[in-house]
Amino acid sequence: MDTHSQAAELNAHIAATLRTLREERRWSLTRTAQVTGVSKAMLGQIERGESNPTMATLWKIASGFEVSFSRFWPMTEEKPESSIRYPAVRATTFSDPDTMMNVAPLLPFDPQTRFELLVVELQPGCCRLATSHAKGVIEHVIVIKGVLEVLIDGSWQRFKRGEAVRFAADREHGYRNRSTASATFHNVIYYPR
Repeated sequence: MDTHSQAAELNAHIAATLRTLREERRWSLTRTAQVTGVSKAMLGQIERGESNPTMATLWKIASGFEVSFSRFWPMTEEKPESSIRYPAVRATTFSDPDTMMNVAPLLPFDPQTRFELLVVELQPGCCRLATSHAKGVIEHVIVIKGVLEVLIDGSWQRFKRGEAVRFAADREHGYRNRSTASATFHNVIYYPR
């Protein structure tokens, strides 16, 4: 599958997931806009497949609905007790040229363990401030390539390959790469019940 087809499949899945989440909760576009902080017009465009959401917009939507970020990726769903093999990570990468950030799920959200595992790549110069996630959400960041800075409790902390940090993600946090090479990290996100 070429890059254009992958992007089209991802955007179609995002649109269908957003529509399903709204229908499950019986939320209007107005109510969804109030809860997510994303405009009614933008939500409608995403649902109709007329607009590709940015990373920031997708995080706002996930946080507003209090669902995992990987809920918006097309993944094979299987019984939790069975062995599951997932497709190659690059087949489902979400690239956001505005933030110079690429995100892909390695393991989508699992309702039994309450976590998802993402691989995140920041291009040189990338700075991404994240809005607060739902109460009790915890992130575990493990740097696998390059140098990464993470905003935790109002202070930027530097981490290099092999280093890790755990922090409460239910408050403002962020990621940046001030080096001249890309930085890649694994992000394990825990969602409480």
